[in-house]
Amino acid sequence: MYTNCFHKANSLTLLTVALAFLLFLFTAFTSASAQDRDLIAAGKQEFRHSCVVCHGLTGKGESVMTTLNLLAIKPPDLRQLRKRNKGTFPFWQMYRVIDGRQEIIAHGSRDMPIWGDVFIPQENGSIADDARAIGRILQLLYYLESIQEK
Repeated sequence: MYTNCFHKANSLTLLTVALAFLLFLFTAFTSASAQDRDLIAAGKQEFRHSCVVCHGLTGKGESVMTTLNLLAIKPPDLRQLRKRNKGTFPFWQMYRVIDGRQEIIAHGSRDMPIWGDVFIPQENGSIADDARAIGRILQLLYYLESIQEK
């Protein structure tokens, strides 16, 4: 009988620990999901502010600029980046494109990407300005990764 009580106590402790662990996982998952949603929403807003003119609302490359034939080079479908890169989102390549280090003819020269110096940390800028520029790029990348087609 003593063994049976001990077994029940161990089972109750194990059940409590398992429930606490599941609660922890649920809380961590929902917090991460909320953070993900916030980052994606901020990136979408940045995309609409800085990229939609050429890449269109969906990132497919269909925009007012392409409709009116105002671009010499048609923008790529940004929803296909992962597919064109063998199933891996090209995070650092896209980072360098956005900050102007990887030259894209349609974006202009490295000294003056089409959007100016919005995403480029300034030489004499403050740490806060640099962090802001980097944050905007990361938000955009997070959004771009979220719209990739499978």
